[in-house]
Amino acid sequence: MNSGAERQEAEHDNDGHAKHEGARAASHGQHQRKTREAGTRSLLDALAVGDQDEILKLREILAGLGRRAFGMLLFICILPAFIPTPISGAISGPLVVLIGAQLLIGLRKPWLPKFLAERGPHRHAIARFDKRISPWLGKLEHLIKPRMTILLDHRAATMLTGLLLVLLGLLLSLPIPFTNFIFGGLLLMFALALLERDGALMAVSWIAGAIAIAVFGVLSGNLAALAATWLDHFVF
Repeated sequence: MNSGAERQEAEHDNDGHAKHEGARAASHGQHQRKTREAGTRSLLDALAVGDQDEILKLREILAGLGRRAFGMLLFICILPAFIPTPISGAISGPLVVLIGAQLLIGLRKPWLPKFLAERGPHRHAIARFDKRISPWLGKLEHLIKPRMTILLDHRAATMLTGLLLVLLGLLLSLPIPFTNFIFGGLLLMFALALLERDGALMAVSWIAGAIAIAVFGVLSGNLAALAATWLDHFVF
């Protein structure tokens, strides 16, 4: 009888342990879901709420984001690229180069000169972009997630990301027709990879960025040669 009682007690303990483990796993799953929900879309939603005429200072936007701050800064800096004006690339391009250079030299968090840190976009610009991109982010939420973080944190990987951002920023600065949206979309992939800590998306961004640099780098070279030819004609 003692043996039967001990067996029942052991089974009860096992059941209790299994329930405890199940509850802990469920709690861990809920925590993971909550952490994932507090991603790019949640950050944008939070920034979009408030006085629409208020200027959001970059210093305040980046506070508390840690290494994800590079992704948020890149995200903010490429917003002008999606505005169809002739100078939008000239605004976003140098800022992207600045971010890429900091990743290339190994900074752990973004550095901004004071005159830039105290400036930033109007809240209504963030709200407008949030409204435009939110449906796409909703569809991508189950695909973009923290994974393969070695492609974000390893020194060689960070240098590669920085180099590609510098080159893409330079191309964005050039007056290559009809490319602002293309470069803006590519840089948005880099920003999301950094924000969501998604190494797989970063790998895709590397490939897409390298292809764009190869293709448009040649194109911009041809344009430069053509401009030099025209200059020779005017001078002589």
